[in-house]
This record gives sequence, C-alpha cells and structure tokens, in this order.
Amino acid sequence: MADEIKNIRLTQKQLDILINNHEKYASGRMGGVRANLSHQNLSGLSFAKRNMSDADFTGAILADADLREAKLDRAVLFCADLRNANLRKASLVRADCRGALLRGANLAASNMTGIDLREGSLAKATTDGTLNAAHKEHKAGDKGGANLSGANLSGAKMSGAVAAASNFSDATMKSVKLSKSSLKDANFSGANLENADLSECDLTGVNLQSAILIGTAINLSEVLPENKKGILTSETVGKSEKDLGMPLDQLIKLHKIWVDSSGQKGRKLDISAFDLRNNVGFVNAELTMMRGVGAILYGVNFTKTQLQLVDLHEADLRHANFKSADMRGGNYSQSMLNNASFEKAQLQPLILPSGRTLPTNMSNARLRYVDFTGANLQHVNFHGADLSDANFVGAKLEGANFSEAKLDGVHMDIDQKKFTPQ
Repeated sequence: MADEIKNIRLTQKQLDILINNHEKYASGRMGGVRANLSHQNLSGLSFAKRNMSDADFTGAILADADLREAKLDRAVLFCADLRNANLRKASLVRADCRGALLRGANLAASNMTGIDLREGSLAKATTDGTLNAAHKEHKAGDKGGANLSGANLSGAKMSGAVAAASNFSDATMKSVKLSKSSLKDANFSGANLENADLSECDLTGVNLQSAILIGTAINLSEVLPENKKGILTSETVGKSEKDLGMPLDQLIKLHKIWVDSSGQKGRKLDISAFDLRNNVGFVNAELTMMRGVGAILYGVNFTKTQLQLVDLHEADLRHANFKSADMRGGNYSQSMLNNASFEKAQLQPLILPSGRTLPTNMSNARLRYVDFTGANLQHVNFHGADLSDANFVGAKLEGANFSEAKLDGVHMDIDQKKFTPQ
C-alpha cells in the first residue's frame, strides 16, 4: 500500500502571510482571503492573539501550537490535532471541534460558547486513492485529558465525547449536552452544570465537589460521597425564602427604614444561612449593614445595590452580579465568589464621619475567573484569596493587599502590575 500523503509543513513566516490575509478577510478589508489550512502541519507555530474566525483547519496538525487569546469563532477544527496546544483565553464560539484531539491541550478560561465537541472521524486519501482514518496512529484517549478550567462551555454540544481525565473545574457549562460521554476521572469541582445533560455518562472517579447541579440530568449514585461534597442541587440548602416570615421586598423596605433611622425604627435584614439563589429582589436596593453569613446567594443580581458594611463572609456568591454596586467596607472573607462580576463596583475603604476608614475584606475568598473591570479596589484585603485568572483591566489597585494570594493567569494593564507582588 502506498504511503499516506504527508501534511504540508508551513514556516512561521509563511503562516504569518496567510494570517494577515485572513484577518483582512475577517474584517471585510480589500485583498482578504479566507485561510484554508486543512491537513496542513502547523505544529508548534503561533497564532497568539490573532483573528482566525471562520478559518478552515480540518484535519490540521496543531500539536504544541500557540493559540493563546486567539479568536477562532466559527472556525472549522474538525478532526484537528490540538494535543498540547495552548488555547488559554482563546475564543472558540460555535467552533466545529468534532473529533478533535485534545489530550494535554490548555483551554483554561477560554470562551467555548456553543462549541461542537461531539465525536467525529475523518478519512484521508493516500497516493493510490485508499482512504485511511486521519491521525490513525492516535488513540481514543487522545480526545480527553484537556484543561478546560474556567472555560465558558454554555450550550456546547458534547454528547458522546471522550473527556476522560479532563479538567472542567469552575467551568461554566450551563445547558451542556454531555449524554453518553466518557467522563471517567474528570474534574468538575466548582463547575456550573445548571440544566446540563449528563445522563448515561461514565462517571467513575468523577470529582463533583462544590459543583452546581441545579436542574441537571445526572445519576449521582455512582459518584463517591467524598466527590459530592458541597454540591448545589435543585434542593434548598437550609432555610428558604418562605422561612423569612414576610416577603423579601417588605423586609428590604424595613431594612432601609432601619438604616435611615440609625437603628431606631424598622428592622435589620439578616439572611444568614438562607438559600436565596438567583433572587432578583436585590437590584438597586439599600442593603447597608445587611448580614448574610453563610447564605446561598448563587447567581443573585446586586446591580447598583448599596452594600456598604455588609457581612457576607462564608457566603456562596458564585456567578453573582455586583456591577456598579457600592461594596465599601464589606466583609466577604472566605466566601465563594468564582465567576462573579464586579464591573465598575466600588470596593475602596468606607470613610466614616469620624475619619476612620474601613477597608473591604476579601481575605481567603475564592475569586477565580471574576471580572473586576473598571472596579475601585484600592486597599481591598485580598490576603490569601484565590484570584486565578481574574480580570483587573482598568481597575484601581493602589494599596490593595495581595499577600499570599493566588494570582495565576490574572489579566492586568501593564501599569497595574506594580501594585501586586512580583
């Protein structure tokens, strides 16, 4: 039998010319040509921060390629070899990755909304016309073992996928279709699997600690007890809204009266240990000095809310929205805040009439993949906090305490780095 046709090998210089022409095509400029890189050998080459949206990589070899922060929206990566490729923070919205080999690939914090990762196979012709499987030397296991921690996989198609030993920790996987998939030894700790379909999956050795499983189709009977600790299911954790004694909106009104009267009238709002997940009643509310120790506030919208001096330590505030909220002087120590948004929020110290300043406390909090874009974080106490892959672009960081904090993969402006430990 004749040898298979070898994949074409490009140099970085040749590739850069093709990328430049493709970027013209992607932006609608004159002289643009859509890149057709199908079956080409691109191993070890760089696409970092380049726009390859709608490009064709069918059957291409991209092993060890640098695709960090690359834009690959709607790209065709059907049966592409992406083993050990670096796609950290890349955008793969609605990309076709059916049958792609992902063993060892780094897709941490990438945007994979609507991606297609289902099974797929590709035949490749030899010189005598014989059809053989593309990448036939690779094993089925090459399709798993990828790092997708913190990735956004909402609406992804993954039914029948081989994702054994892959890392999905803290990933957003709402409504993902994963039925009949091989997930053996995969890590879903802290992942948001709300309304996802994991029916008929192999869950042997799967880690689901602190995962969000609200409305999730999954059989937990085969998951070890230690791997289910802290999961958030559709069942209420602790006290529910009906245990408040009166409607929440009335309690918020009484709390405002209490604040305005310096505690002489009304009633202080205390939602400690209550499960008020996804509640929309807190938007633009006056919640100064509210207490909510250990509360379940997953997905709550606090947009433009007054949250000065609140006590929310050890609360579950994952995926909460604090956009433009006033959070000065609040206590969020040891809280879970992964994937929360603090865009343009105010977290600088609260200055009391006496001149005393009270800094915001986020010590030992879990703040992985949070968005601090444009926030005021002056003098915030982040001691011991996990801020991995947090976005600090445009934020004010003067005086912030990052001692013993985890800062792996954080996104900062160049001039911000002088305010963080080196």
